Amino acid sequence: MLLDHIDTPQDLKGLSIDELVELTQDLRKFIIDIVATKEGHLGASLGVVELTVALHYVFNTPDDLLVWDVGHQAYGHKLLTGRREVFDTNRQKGGISGFPKREESEYDTFGVGHSSTAISAVLGMALASKLKGNLERQHIAVVGDASIASGMAFEGLNHAGVTDANVLVILNDNAIGIDPSVGALKDYLTSVKEGKNHRKNNMIKSLHFDYHGPIDGHNLPLLIKELRRLKKKKGPQFLHITTTKGKGLRQAEENQVKYHAPGKFDSQTGELIQKDEREFPAKYQDVFGHTLVELAKENMNIVGITPAMPTGSSLKYMMEAFPDRAIDVGIAEQHAVTLAAGMATQGLIPFCAIYSTFLQRAYDQVIHDVALQNLPVVFCMDRAGLVGEDGATHQGVYDIAYLNCIPNMTITAPMNEIELRNLLYTAQLGINGPLAIRYPRGKGVMTTTWKLPFEKVEQGIVKQLKKGNKFAFITTGTIGNNVSEALKKSEDKEWSHYHFLFVKPLNYDILHEIGQNYTRIVTIEDGTIIGGFGSTLAQFFAEKYSTVTVSVLGIKDIFVEHATVVEQQKECGIDIDSIIKIINS
Repeated sequence: MLLDHIDTPQDLKGLSIDELVELTQDLRKFIIDIVATKEGHLGASLGVVELTVALHYVFNTPDDLLVWDVGHQAYGHKLLTGRREVFDTNRQKGGISGFPKREESEYDTFGVGHSSTAISAVLGMALASKLKGNLERQHIAVVGDASIASGMAFEGLNHAGVTDANVLVILNDNAIGIDPSVGALKDYLTSVKEGKNHRKNNMIKSLHFDYHGPIDGHNLPLLIKELRRLKKKKGPQFLHITTTKGKGLRQAEENQVKYHAPGKFDSQTGELIQKDEREFPAKYQDVFGHTLVELAKENMNIVGITPAMPTGSSLKYMMEAFPDRAIDVGIAEQHAVTLAAGMATQGLIPFCAIYSTFLQRAYDQVIHDVALQNLPVVFCMDRAGLVGEDGATHQGVYDIAYLNCIPNMTITAPMNEIELRNLLYTAQLGINGPLAIRYPRGKGVMTTTWKLPFEKVEQGIVKQLKKGNKFAFITTGTIGNNVSEALKKSEDKEWSHYHFLFVKPLNYDILHEIGQNYTRIVTIEDGTIIGGFGSTLAQFFAEKYSTVTVSVLGIKDIFVEHATVVEQQKECGIDIDSIIKIINS
């Protein structure tokens, strides 16, 4: 393969156009072959292969600064910038990251795991270059997978348009993020591609950008010609290219949602390798999605909201059953939260389905628009806790800490699918303020049906899962299953185990009971120990029961990098084997 001889972008400079076209074929095959067996993001990187080659061929990277938005488009970029030989370690413990990462390569000029940050980042870089007197350097933001629709992208465009900075924004317009794009901007871009708004009503030009396109993003000679022309231009430029997500693999082109991150598949045929998808255990997000539909059939005030993740969060089931009552707002977490707040003022019961890591992007709205007004918004926080191979940018380990300090907020963490289901049921009966329900990625623990009759959850409920006579584990959420399994394996008699379904408000009556009956307490959570569940308990016991020894286990003051969830739990000392060592110590 020609790719075998490309170690840096400088190796591209001497290739002919025909050789570059051959290189794009090599890149697609390499990406497909590795992702087929090692898993990862597929469709987005396949869609920008020609653009990736053209950018590194035309521009002088890494001196010219290139930022990918969102980062899962960048597999081809990694292969051309010295990481071909280690690409099979992608997203594995000790291997390279699935996203651009500054510590990994000088070609990764900005860390990008979430979306819509690139325009602001490259504008900052461009203004810095100007202040340093470097007026020739180029600064390129590749904005794709619907990231242009986020408010932050507009903020960046709004600022960049009134500067004379050398900024090139490339819109990779493939009409899809993880799910199909939504909203008026998508309709506008479609009309531009069809020629309806190309000459007259161009919103990008109105923001003082020089607009170019749309052009075919898979026509490599045309891309190179256009980028060479734009490289010589000063000030804010905007290039609109159209691509097909999953380009080069038929199944990925035809089923772009499934092949965004398809898991293992046959690299020759493209067919997915079937997993053992028995009904039980079910995925937590599916329990959420199906339960919400069940509840919505009886309660007409229920509405569902998601920021661009209907498939990932399983809100898709409600969108299919009640399309008028389930809303995908696009990559707009701030808008999603305040939209839910507005609905709540009018007597609706909004269930805002949002990944824990993405709720961070709407923190002010959670405080100012929901909690301060004590509005009954239900935050269904998928992917809470450790998330595995997506790594540091996607860990859902901060939510307990960042919600715990907010007045009026109730925080819950079910241990299994039944508790999740009952919390959803209880929420729609009527709540007096905001409620957060955190649950992890992937399969639950129930090996039989979770579709039991609903039971109302009493606030502050604590379950004693095992009774011992000397020590006590206190857990919240699904990490408690590790403790239960460890206690079962060790056949211990001394340790009790308490499961707190409610992180806030805490059941202080039970805490007093624990403080009076045990000499050693270990709290375990899959969140940060600074400001988290355990630290709150440790403060209580220090004030009320100073003779009790308290150990707080969870995520230390580190960013947990990509690995399997079990490997990450082991690193943090909250896996089953680590807990058994505590029991035996």
